[in-house]
Amino acid sequence: MRLCIATVCLSGALEDKLAAAAAARFNGVEIFESDLVASPWSPARVRQECERRGLTIDLYQPFRDLEAVPPDVFAANLRRAGRVLDVVEALGAGTLLVTSSVSPDAVDDDDLAAEQLHALAERAAARGLRIAYEALAWGRFVNTTAHAWRIVRRAGHPALGLCVDSFHVLSRGEDPAALRVVPGAKIFHLQLADAPRVRMDIVEWSRHHRLFPGMGSFDLTGLVAHVLSTGYDGPLSLEVFNDVYRQADPRYAAIDGMRTLLTLRESGLPAVPGLGGHAFTELAVDDVSGPAIAGALAALGFAEAGRHRSKPVRLWQQGRARVLLNFAAQRTVEPGTAAICALGVESADPAQGAQRAEALLAPVLPRLHDIGEADLTSVAAPDGTAVFLVQTTPGGWLDDFADTGTQAPADGHVTGIDHVSLTESLDDFDEAAVFYRTVLGLGTQETTDIAAPFGLIRSRVATDPARRLRIALNTAPMRRGDWAPSVPDPQHIAFATDDIIASARAMRALGAAVLPIPANYYADLDARLALPAERLAELREHSILYDRDADGEYLHFYTEMLGSRIFFAVVQRLGRYEGYGDPGSIPVRMAAHRARRLVSAREPGDRHDYSLAHLTALSLSPPELVDAAADAGYRYVGLRLTRVTPQEPHYPLATDPALMHRTKVRLAATGIEVLDIELARMSPERSPRDYVRFLEAGAELGARHVITQLPDPDRARKIDRYAELCELARPLGLTVDLEFPSWTETPDLREAVRVLRAADQPNAGILVDLLHFARSGSSIADLRQLPPHWFHFAHVCDAPAGVPPTNEGLIHTARFERLFPGEGGIDVRGILDALPPGLPYALEIPRAMLVAQIGAKEHARRALSAARDHLDLAAVR
Repeated sequence: MRLCIATVCLSGALEDKLAAAAAARFNGVEIFESDLVASPWSPARVRQECERRGLTIDLYQPFRDLEAVPPDVFAANLRRAGRVLDVVEALGAGTLLVTSSVSPDAVDDDDLAAEQLHALAERAAARGLRIAYEALAWGRFVNTTAHAWRIVRRAGHPALGLCVDSFHVLSRGEDPAALRVVPGAKIFHLQLADAPRVRMDIVEWSRHHRLFPGMGSFDLTGLVAHVLSTGYDGPLSLEVFNDVYRQADPRYAAIDGMRTLLTLRESGLPAVPGLGGHAFTELAVDDVSGPAIAGALAALGFAEAGRHRSKPVRLWQQGRARVLLNFAAQRTVEPGTAAICALGVESADPAQGAQRAEALLAPVLPRLHDIGEADLTSVAAPDGTAVFLVQTTPGGWLDDFADTGTQAPADGHVTGIDHVSLTESLDDFDEAAVFYRTVLGLGTQETTDIAAPFGLIRSRVATDPARRLRIALNTAPMRRGDWAPSVPDPQHIAFATDDIIASARAMRALGAAVLPIPANYYADLDARLALPAERLAELREHSILYDRDADGEYLHFYTEMLGSRIFFAVVQRLGRYEGYGDPGSIPVRMAAHRARRLVSAREPGDRHDYSLAHLTALSLSPPELVDAAADAGYRYVGLRLTRVTPQEPHYPLATDPALMHRTKVRLAATGIEVLDIELARMSPERSPRDYVRFLEAGAELGARHVITQLPDPDRARKIDRYAELCELARPLGLTVDLEFPSWTETPDLREAVRVLRAADQPNAGILVDLLHFARSGSSIADLRQLPPHWFHFAHVCDAPAGVPPTNEGLIHTARFERLFPGEGGIDVRGILDALPPGLPYALEIPRAMLVAQIGAKEHARRALSAARDHLDLAAVR
C-alpha cells in the first residue's frame, strides 16, 4: 500500500519536511495548512518540488468549523472554502480534510450538517476534488467516527467520504470493528497514530503525546485490519503530533515513522530471525578506564580468556557472560571513561537480520577483518551503538580470539548477561525503542516514570518473547541545564546468577567494590514486606536490593561506578519474575552511587580533605573553579566574593543572580562543596552590616566558614565589629575565621587570640595560613595550647625561606609567589601537626609565573598532587 506522512509530524520548514519524507522513502505526504502558509513556495512550486522528489500530495488539511452553522456563517465558510479549494487544486492534492466543528455557532443537527457538507462536496466535485470528513474526538457534537459516518451517508454525495484517524477512534474507546460496515470506497483517507494511556485532557493528549505505531497502547494492527477488510485501498498515513518529534532531526523522525509503518503489517519485510540472547557486550576503554574495568571484572570472577588476533580487543568471560574491552581509539568517548559501544546478539540468521535492517533503513556497518577472521554483521543503532548479529558456534567469532590459557573458575557464580541498560538523550529515546522493536523485533514494554534524586527518569525495556535478550532504555525527559549527577548517561551490564548470596560472598572475597546500600532501605523493606529476619540480615550484609511480585522474586546488587560512567550489577530471578526491581529502589541506588563518587574522589592515601582556595586560580570564575576542583580531585572550593585589590578580577556572586545560578549548578553537577567564602575585611571604614548580603550568599552556596581580616588599629572597635559579624553569621550556620596577615593591624597569632577571647562568640575561629603564620613569627608552642574548636580548616602553602624586609615584599609573595608544600622553607608539617587532626587543607598557592605557563586548571591539579605527595603519601611511607 502507499505510505504517507503528514508534514505536521516533522520539524523544520516545509522544504526540510519534504526532503525528510523523500529520504525515508515515503510515497506521499499530507500538507498541513500552517506549513504551507509559512513557506515561501507557492502551491504550484510545492507540487513541483514534491514531484521532483517522487512524492504525491495525498491530502491538504485541516479545514475547520464548516458544518451545522447558521446560513450567514455558512456563506462565509463557503467563501473561505473556495479559497482553500483553489490551494488544494494548485497542490494537486485531490482531497481536503474537513474536521467536525467545535465552533460555538454549530448546532446539534445532523440533517443540517449533511446538507452543508453536501454543498461543499458539490463545489469540490466540480474541480475534481474530494472532501474527507473527520470526527474530532473533542468535536462539539460530532466526536465519533460512527456519528461522522451517519452524516456522510445522509449527505449521499460521491465526493464526500470519511477520514478515519486512529487516535480519534481509539482515544474515545470506540470499537474499531464498527468500521467494517463502512464501504471501503467511502473511506477516503486513513491516518495512524499511537499514544500512551494517560489521564489528561483529550486535546492536550492529542496535540502533544501521539506516538508512531507500536510505541503506545493502541491496537493499531487490529484497527488497520478492520479498515482493510472494507476494501479500502488508499494510503496508510502517519499523523503524529509529538513535541519531541517536532524538535528532532526530521530525517530521523521520518525514518522512524517509516519503520513503524512497514512493521505494522510486516508486508514484504524479511522475517525477524530467531534471537538467542546476549552473545557479548563490548566496552570502549582506554589506558585509564581499561585497567579499572578489568579489575572490576576480575573481582566479579571473570577471567581474561582471549585476545583478538588483529585488534586491541580483550575477551573477559564467566559462564556464558562475555565482555569485550576494546582499547582502540574512540573519538566519541571521553578520555578516562568507559562506554558500551557494541552489543552482540545471538541470531539464527545474521544475513537475514541484515537484510531486514536494510529494508528498514538501518545502516549495516562495513567491517574490516583479516583473512581467516569472521565476517561479522553489525547494524548501527540510533545512538551509535553497533549491534552485532552473531552465531556463537565453533569456527565463529570466538575463534578470532587467541586463547590466553586463563579460564574463570569452574564454580563461578555468573551464568550469563541478564540485561544491558543504556541511557539515551530525550531525542534518541523513542528512536532507539523504534529501532530495537522494528529491526530486532523486540517487544517494548510500557514506559515507567521514576522519581529520581535529580529529576524524572523515564525507562522502557525492549525484550524478545523468550526474555533472553533484554535492553533497558532510560532518559531524563525533563532535564534542564546541568543540574545533574556528575556521571553523564550512566550505563550498566547486569549479570545473572543462580545464587546471589554466594555470589556476593565470593565477589567480596575477591575485592569487588560492592555499592553500599544505607540501613534506611532495609528498615523500610522490613516494614513493607516483613521478610524473615535471617533473610533481611543477609540482604543488609551484602547490600542486596529486593523485590517480589505474584510471579517471583528479584534480588540485585551493584558495583561502584567504574571508568566514570559504567557499573555492573549481579541479579537473581526466582520463579517467573520478569521485572527489573522495585522502581523505588532506583533512587536508593542512584543516591548511593553519588555518595560513593564523592568519597572516591579522594586518593586512597589521602589523610585529609582538600579545598581549592580561589586565590590559587583567581583567573577562573566560580563555575570554572568548581569544574577545575572536580577534575583535579578536590572535595571543596573556597570562593572569593569580594575584591581585595582593584587589579584582581571580581566575581559578584552576592549580587549577580545568573553567576550564582551557574555556580550552584556546577556545584550540584560535580558534587564539590563550598568550604569557605572570603573576604570580610573589616577596616575602620567598614561595618559588619555591609556584609549581610555577602553572608547570605555564602549560606546560599552551602559554605561553612567565612574568612575575615581585621586591619584596624583600634582594638576595642575591631573586637566589637568582629563579635557583631559573628552574630550576623551564626543564624546562617557560618563560622567566622580570623586570618592574621603579618602586614595588618592584626598581625600574628597572639593578637588573633586576644580578639577571639574578648569577642567570646561560639562560632568564632582562627584561620592559620601557613605563610602568614611563618612570616609573623607566631609560635607553634602557643598554637598547641589553643582550644581545638577554634580551628575549622587551614590555608596550606610553602614559600622561600627568606622573609622579605618590607610589607610590599610580604604582600607580593603572598599574592603571587607562594610554593607547593615541601618546596620552600616553611615548617609545613610542624605547623599542621600543631593543629587539631582531621582539618580540611585549603590549598592557597598563587604562583603567577607558573599559571601563565601552564594555565590555572593545570596549576590547581599540580598543587593538589604536590600536597598529597608531601602531606599524605609521605606520611604513609
